[in-house]
Amino acid sequence: MTLNYIWVGFFIVAFIVAIFKTFSGNPEIFSLIVNSIFERAELGFKLSLGLTGIMALWLGIMRIGEKAGAIDKLSKLFAPLFTKLFPEVPTNSKAHGAMIMNISANMLGLDNAATPLGLKAMKELQEENPDKNKASNAQILFLVLNTSGLTLIPTSIIALRATAMAENNIIGNPTDVFLPILIATYCSTIAGLIFVSILQKINLFQKTILAYLGSATIAIGLLIWYLFNHKNQIEIISSVASGSIIFSFMISFILLGLRKKINIYEEFIEGAKEGFNVSIRIIPYLIAMLCAIGAFTTSGAMEFIMKAMGSFFGLFLENTQFVEALPTAIMKPLSGGGARGMMVESWGQNASQINSFVGKLTSTLQGSTETTFYVLAVYFGSVGIRNTRYAVVAGLFADFIGIISAIAIAYVFWG
Repeated sequence: MTLNYIWVGFFIVAFIVAIFKTFSGNPEIFSLIVNSIFERAELGFKLSLGLTGIMALWLGIMRIGEKAGAIDKLSKLFAPLFTKLFPEVPTNSKAHGAMIMNISANMLGLDNAATPLGLKAMKELQEENPDKNKASNAQILFLVLNTSGLTLIPTSIIALRATAMAENNIIGNPTDVFLPILIATYCSTIAGLIFVSILQKINLFQKTILAYLGSATIAIGLLIWYLFNHKNQIEIISSVASGSIIFSFMISFILLGLRKKINIYEEFIEGAKEGFNVSIRIIPYLIAMLCAIGAFTTSGAMEFIMKAMGSFFGLFLENTQFVEALPTAIMKPLSGGGARGMMVESWGQNASQINSFVGKLTSTLQGSTETTFYVLAVYFGSVGIRNTRYAVVAGLFADFIGIISAIAIAYVFWG
């Protein structure tokens, strides 16, 4: 329902602004808006077609990893941590396995596998919930970890960037947002975990928790420190690291497949088919949001908002370059499709600004947070929870920290 209001609102605001501009001496504004809508519809279709090949590749590789047991291995790796974070869930509960597998699937970009696993986890947690109408502590923490969106492989964002760059013959590395997204999502996840742990009185200083979170935080901190002090090497490090890590995932999945003696080629084909279906499903959503955003932007409404935000932040900051990327950040918790449209819009005509500071920042923002309201609605709705307690506040807090982190990291990498 929220997305419905947003989509309709874009058109209505654009119409009102256009009327005002017409009587203010700009009689061509309606023609410009209509042309923009048609252009965005064509752009959405072109992007979706290009996205098909990339998604087929990635979901083919992910299918190999899934069948080879990559999710199971991640689940075993994080099992001791989850036992400590969810003390109210019995150690023999099926919820532990479902939660770990859901978050592992999210980390690997396996959205299609993550959703059913997440719904299964909520069902198992509901079995342990004494009050069936009120969210339990475990359910809230699980959803906050889910919405904070820790991502090892931002599949769809890399695919969209690669498609736009290929379509417009733009030279560059579509994976150069890989490290910033990884760092931003980690910050978001840690923030959400700390927020909920304070309210639920979970001791994060337990040896097991410190061993996991401490080592990961030190690694991320050292990476940020090194990059901050070697800014002239950031582009090379980012390019080498992103490429080598992603290709290493591919090879490791293939090797796991060989070890499991699965038919790797056939599994890749099955996954690629799903990638094709996913891309087809995206087409109407992408076109719908791009057309609405195109009308809103061309009318001048977006420019007015940007100037207002720029003036506000200009009171406190000298560099307000990040303001142009804020619409993507604001939209993401409400609508993944809307945020995706905002991101593509920020790339400019023919993706000419895709490698600009704003173009890369919007890509990072798109990957650093999750569609919080959608996830909470679907997951809580699936088990009939009406009283969500502080889940929304905790999720939005994690989103806020993710946005702040993404902006700060963008300045370190590209500022």
